[in-house]
Amino acid sequence: MGISGFEPTFLVGLEAVRENHGPRLAALGGRRLTGYALVRFVEDGEWFADCPVVLDFEGVRVEICHWKFDELSISWNTVDTTAMITGWQESEFTPTWSSADERFEPFIGRNLREVSLLEWRSSGQDLADGSIAVEFTFDAGRFCISNGLDENSIEVGDPHPDFVRHQLGS
Repeated sequence: MGISGFEPTFLVGLEAVRENHGPRLAALGGRRLTGYALVRFVEDGEWFADCPVVLDFEGVRVEICHWKFDELSISWNTVDTTAMITGWQESEFTPTWSSADERFEPFIGRNLREVSLLEWRSSGQDLADGSIAVEFTFDAGRFCISNGLDENSIEVGDPHPDFVRHQLGS
């Protein structure tokens, strides 16, 4: 993708994600969300949801990226959001890092209360069954970064009822 520092390791399933990232995600509790970055196109400002979502909790950055129907990569302090995105051949548009998104604005400066993994368990047959979202809960509300079927999706508020919550930490 030409994103400096981005070397995703995609995991599948609740246990793999919890084992590899659960303690670090839980340790974010009590920290303030101080910033975030998404990739947007210069020409029209549209969010390119295939790229990682970077959240900064007082200097600890978590980078979340979904791929295919059930793969999730979480990395820590690796993506350089100040570097230009290079080698782009996917589109006629120019990607750039942006810290403009109305969904995250209400949470900036707020203390994170807890992090949970949300597991999609549909009542019917569903290609997304077992996919994992990461939910961030603040006193002022919550948002999650979920799988939008081969890209990231950002949802604010209570999660869809087909998600099963697995709280991390105490």
